[in-house]
Amino acid sequence: MSVSRPVLEIAVQDLAGYRVAADAGAARVEVCAALSATGGLTPGAGLLAALVAEREARAAGGAAPTGVHVLVRPRPGSFVYDADELDVQVREVRAAVDLGVDGVVVGTLTADGRVDEPALAALVAAADGREVTFHRAVDSVADPLAVLDALAAAGVTRVLSSGGEARSIDGVRRLAAMVEHTAGAVQVMAGGGVRPVDVGVLVAAGVDAVHLSASRAVAGDGGPGGGGSAGGWTVTDPDLVAQAAAALARA
Repeated sequence: MSVSRPVLEIAVQDLAGYRVAADAGAARVEVCAALSATGGLTPGAGLLAALVAEREARAAGGAAPTGVHVLVRPRPGSFVYDADELDVQVREVRAAVDLGVDGVVVGTLTADGRVDEPALAALVAAADGREVTFHRAVDSVADPLAVLDALAAAGVTRVLSSGGEARSIDGVRRLAAMVEHTAGAVQVMAGGGVRPVDVGVLVAAGVDAVHLSASRAVAGDGGPGGGGSAGGWTVTDPDLVAQAAAALARA
């Protein structure tokens, strides 16, 4: 399941971000909402439909496709979900598949820090053959190597990890161990605080992909109805994406 050469994935929150990623030659995007405030939540169906339409329009024009993968995460906080939360996620996965996404990004754990295998099986089944990425829930467990075995058994395509650290560059040894352990059964994608300058070291660890938001802050205040967010929001920065793509090409 390993890829022949490491690829670039960009976390985006809007159509403009998708266009930046696609123009830079990213293999795929992870679409999410509230990225800076929460680490990412499930985005709306309208955005997914717009991104799929953009992907199709570019493909019709002869451009290499940049895949649309959607984060399915119902709330901030732990990755331990009750039956209602799992039901919502299964519905979200099915809806995203119906809209034409290329893959879904999920993560479910038990209270004692293992993969919630029945929950994951339900999400993989709902994905109906689309690629499934297990997100950084893996960085919340004590033994990520055991998690890799469970993911392989479940048919998961890849895992996104920072190697258990806040920044991937600081977890590069664990990432290398994960790559060695899984031996291609599950792709290992480095993500978490990635800067363009980190890309070469991460690729040298053997990862199949590098994931970053490549974002910059935009100032803005929602006023009394702004949900308490006075710090604005983030957007995809074309310069950072271009730098990451160039670093990957050199690696």
